[in-house]
Amino acid sequence: MGNGLSKSDLIIFLNEKSNKYNNQSFIKTDPIQIPHSFQKKEDIEISAFLTSIISWGLRKTIIKNSYFLMELLDNSPHDFILNAKDDEISRLNFKHRTFNEIDLRYFIKTLRSIYANQGGLESVFKSEKNETNMHLTIHRFKKNFFSGTHPLRTTKHIADPYKGSACKRINMFLRWMVRNDSSGVDFGIWKNIKPSMLSCPLDIHSGNIARKLGLLKRKQNDHKAVLELDRNLRDLNPEDPVKYDFALFGLGVFEKF
Repeated sequence: MGNGLSKSDLIIFLNEKSNKYNNQSFIKTDPIQIPHSFQKKEDIEISAFLTSIISWGLRKTIIKNSYFLMELLDNSPHDFILNAKDDEISRLNFKHRTFNEIDLRYFIKTLRSIYANQGGLESVFKSEKNETNMHLTIHRFKKNFFSGTHPLRTTKHIADPYKGSACKRINMFLRWMVRNDSSGVDFGIWKNIKPSMLSCPLDIHSGNIARKLGLLKRKQNDHKAVLELDRNLRDLNPEDPVKYDFALFGLGVFEKF
């Protein structure tokens, strides 16, 4: 791996760090606390999706704005999406960084269509039988999400791996929905995607740590870097490679490793 650690030592180290952060106390400081405030499957996945979409910048601000966003949706996102009248949606007022009310209104209407006509978010993230990762699924999801008339400005809020993006926020959302261990952090409520297909939500923190540990050589945090990190993490843990997101994130954010 090029970091002075043998493969078995690296696995031991990453498992130890993942176990340290992959537990209930992690939720208190993380945007994942927003979907954790709901019980119903649809509320969990809709709140998780919207929270992940605005997950960039300061974590405190992300969490605060995500809770505010849930209040705008009457703290019942599924019900709001299905039943809100167009004039109610057109009064929604919201801003987080470059995500504003124009984007939110489009997102709400498109989610309404996805839940009314396409079986919900889980259905539109379905991968084909022979696929071993989620990259093509994410690409198809973006095309589907913007298949209707849409404001051009809004397309930037969903990334596309085939345009070179690391797709950090969508990969984080998928980790939340798909991974299922006994730690109580990730939800594991989507059963048709295997955890082995997931990719690490690559950002500045996890990227820097991955390079220090020899898991990543590429300098940019882009789609090619995700593919490289995928290969190396799957080599260490084929069944659940994204478990190590907790280690990379914790080492970067909490330990300044």
